[in-house]
This record gives sequence, C-alpha cells and structure tokens, in this order.
Amino acid sequence: MDNGFDAVVHGIHLHPVKSVGGYDTARAAVEPWGLAGDRRWMLVDTDGTAVTQRERPELALSSAATLPGGGVRLSAPGRADLEVEPPRAVAAVGVMLFGKKFKAVAADDAAHAWFSAYLGAEVRLMHLDDPARRRTINPTYAPNGETVSFADGYPLQIATRASLDALNALIAQGDRADEGPLPMNRFRPNVVLDGTEPWAEDTWSRLSIGDVCFRVAKPCGRCVVTTTDQSTAERGKEPLRTLARHRRIGGLLAFGVLVIPENTGTLRVGDAMKVLA
Repeated sequence: MDNGFDAVVHGIHLHPVKSVGGYDTARAAVEPWGLAGDRRWMLVDTDGTAVTQRERPELALSSAATLPGGGVRLSAPGRADLEVEPPRAVAAVGVMLFGKKFKAVAADDAAHAWFSAYLGAEVRLMHLDDPARRRTINPTYAPNGETVSFADGYPLQIATRASLDALNALIAQGDRADEGPLPMNRFRPNVVLDGTEPWAEDTWSRLSIGDVCFRVAKPCGRCVVTTTDQSTAERGKEPLRTLARHRRIGGLLAFGVLVIPENTGTLRVGDAMKVLA
C-alpha cells in the first residue's frame, strides 16, 4: 500500500453553486458536510428538480465565488456580475435531487432572473441553509447519520494528479486520442493530491490531510458531466469511453474517491497526506 508520506495537497477547489464553475483557494475549512461554502447553492426548475450540467452543459461557463457571510458572486458570459446574499427569514420549500426530496430556501428574485436569463429557461437559485435537512449518505458508509450539502452524495471528492496522468496516457492510446489530455477540472474535485502512485487511491480506506482525518466511502463513479469541456461547454466521448474500458470498479466508471470527514479542521495547499488504513 502507498503510505502517502510524500503526498501533499496540490490544489483545493470550491464550487459554491452545484454544477457551476468554481475557484481555487489556498485553504478551506472542513465542515461535517464538506468544505465550507462548497455546493451550498443549487439551481432548480419550476418543479423544484435540480438543474445541473447533465442537462445544461452551458452552466460550465458560468462561475460563482463565495462572499463573506455565505453569499456568492455570480458571473457568466453576457451577464453583469451579481452578488447574492443568503436568504433571511424565508420559509423552506421542497427541492428534488436524484429522486429524493428535502427542503431548501430560495434566493431573491434577482438571482432567479439572472440565471433564467442566462439559460433561457425559468430556474430558481436555492440555498441549503441547514445541511441537516438532507440526509442522503448511504448508511453503509455513514452509520453515524452524517449529512451532505448539495454535492451528489458525499461531502468531499479527492483526486490525484498521478491518476489523471495515467488516465490521459490511456486516452492517448485510444480511438479518441484527439480529445486528450484532459484537465483536472473535468472531474470537479475538492482536493487534488500530488506525490502518489497512479490509482493508489483504490487501496485507501482511511487517510489524514493536515489535522483532518477522512474515511474513504467509495470510488467516485463518473457521469456525462466529465465529457463536458469546462471552458467551452462542448461535449465529447472522453473520459467515459476510456474509463469504461479500463476503470470499471463495482459497476462504476471510477476516477477519484469520495470521503467523509471524521473531524473538522482546515485544509491547506501543501498539507501532507498520510494513508492511515
């Protein structure tokens, strides 16, 4: 097993609005449900169902950055930037994510109008004011009832540069080599590690980064979002084609791992990672 003693945090990435572009940061607080400010906002349609890059790849061209107090600054091509504050004293309403319903609170009308104009369809921007509203982590991996934000299913996603290099080498050998090499932002991880062996993460069950310990829940199964160029919103076949040929794990097209924090703390670029089990 790779003991991880030489592995360090290469990058930390926050995505304040689910499926919208995010930003890099040198440090981030770890909360029980993920990195502070990560995926605490989400777009929904008129039925309250989540709207993501799966249906609207052009969301890749928009971006969001956190503001003091939990708000976000929104940017998108052809739109003036908009600052959105967390809703105050607003009743929670039902939203739907992956077929499961829970409650969130709506941003102000200006935020709805901003995103609706950008997408050319009526959407609303929702805020998860209390992550305890959503308890969807599989109890097989979260027996203590751990919660999660608007992330797909687990608090954090970790990827490694060595595995991306290995994946790009496989893509270069395939019939869609012209689509590679792919950048890490195709996978939208929270933490990127440097200094591991390729695919070392397949063997991890518990690790520490700085002063925070994490339990590895499962490999991260990949979807069509990874085929979306985050700089153009155009879609191709990779990496799913190559993952299907070389990285099938338990029925998943796997890249990276999903983890659950065991304690809170702060992650910093340059922090050492150690494999504990």
